[in-house]
Amino acid sequence: MSDIQDTIQEVIETAPAAPGKEDRLNSAIAIFVALSATFMAICNIKDGNIVQAMAQAQAHSVSKYSQYQSKSTKQNLAETTLALAEMQKAPEATLTHYRDEVARYEKEKGEILAEAKGLEEEYNQLNIHDDQFDMSEACLSVGLALFGITALTRKRWLLVFACCLAGIGVFLGLGGFLGWSFHPDWLAKLLG
Repeated sequence: MSDIQDTIQEVIETAPAAPGKEDRLNSAIAIFVALSATFMAICNIKDGNIVQAMAQAQAHSVSKYSQYQSKSTKQNLAETTLALAEMQKAPEATLTHYRDEVARYEKEKGEILAEAKGLEEEYNQLNIHDDQFDMSEACLSVGLALFGITALTRKRWLLVFACCLAGIGVFLGLGGFLGWSFHPDWLAKLLG
């Protein structure tokens, strides 16, 4: 990212100064570059925080599924012990104890499974926002590169196109910041 910014800054600084319209074009390009790069940097920071939260949610989810598996194993042992106790006509107190154990493990498994699914949903929501920031950065990066080319070529239509790409990048970045569920799947697949 900094290589692109350095290159663009170099292009803007070395672009020939011309009076009138070209000065205004260079000024507009400089402003768009500064705004786009600043917004992209802020989005990058937020995206890093989201990636950390995603890793944490995934780790907690894996932990919950491990707990679920452990409870399933304990429940299976309690069910097997109950079946053996019933075959051996064990006292009712023993049978009641193992029936209670089986029921307790079943209840605990349900609670753990609900927590694990909640963590998966949290991960999926965070992933949507991570994708938004990734797409934002891609659009802003291309927009920044086009701003640099515009400074060299003086093509106003290229400035408009660069502004459109940067605008899409800003829209996607705002979606990530504001929690919008907007997610262009086709773009995510293209960049994925």
